[in-house]
Amino acid sequence: MYKEIYKYIKKYNNIVIARHIGVDPDAMASQIALRDSIKLTFPEKNVYAIGNGSTRFSYIGKLDKLEEFEKDKTLLITVDVPDRRRIDGADPNNFGFVIKIDHHPFMEDFGGIECIQTTASSACEILMDIISNTKLECNKQIAETLYYGLISDSNRFLFNTCGPRTFKLVGEYLEKYQFDLKELYQKMYLRPLNEVRFQGYISENLTLTDNGVAYVDVTDDIINKYKVDSAAPGNMINDFNFINEILVWCTITEDVKSGLIRISIRSRGPEINKVAEAHNGGGHKMASGVRVQTFEEAHIIMSELDRVCEQYIKDNGLEEEENDN
Repeated sequence: MYKEIYKYIKKYNNIVIARHIGVDPDAMASQIALRDSIKLTFPEKNVYAIGNGSTRFSYIGKLDKLEEFEKDKTLLITVDVPDRRRIDGADPNNFGFVIKIDHHPFMEDFGGIECIQTTASSACEILMDIISNTKLECNKQIAETLYYGLISDSNRFLFNTCGPRTFKLVGEYLEKYQFDLKELYQKMYLRPLNEVRFQGYISENLTLTDNGVAYVDVTDDIINKYKVDSAAPGNMINDFNFINEILVWCTITEDVKSGLIRISIRSRGPEINKVAEAHNGGGHKMASGVRVQTFEEAHIIMSELDRVCEQYIKDNGLEEEENDN
């Protein structure tokens, strides 16, 4: 399949690379790294990484403004997105050919090459493998960009999506490109004091259900009070991974620009993606997201997640453990 992907990249002079709405580091890093790799390999090609960005991830690179082009003669490559409605800024129906590169569970066929690897830690890990096994070129900057995405989506190798291939690829890239891990981590995790105080607000205001679902409502007033952007709560979701009383945790954030409520969901046991999919969201079994119209609808989802947790507790005998304690 990698050879087929390379063949189509070589064939098209105009290439657009898109990813999911609500940008995160893996999505942005994978499209920027792929763009830069293609341009390094084929300097004459027009390659655009598109979508709404975030100042929070400016260390990853810059996105492009899409120029006028003949769409039927253009290749669309989507990264880190499983379904059409969540693609930011592109409709697969308008392009000459489509390649999907993704690590989410399959949701929808885009009508071209479907490169889906659900065992990969990230879209960036898949791209590391593609670049290593084709004639696509890489350099230190591209390698660093790929590392940003992999580290973010694996939460620094903490998730069980990291396997032998993950560490093998990272080891190969580290050995070959010699990038400075301390410098990279500083760019990723250095943040202003107002964000730390905002994280404190989230901790202080978590609501915990009877069966271990924790969530916090973040209104636009709160976002403005702490001078963060609407993506900040979702970006902090992994800061609450290891709390004894919590099985599933969520941030529920008002986004006035889109007129929607963003819900980021994480789990350390119960499978949550089916609940997300039932509300036109999606993602992984342990990491999903949804966008809804109101906080009331978001709270309905919290109730559904609580029932999932209740069943998980029963199925795994966790009630007995709680009683023992």
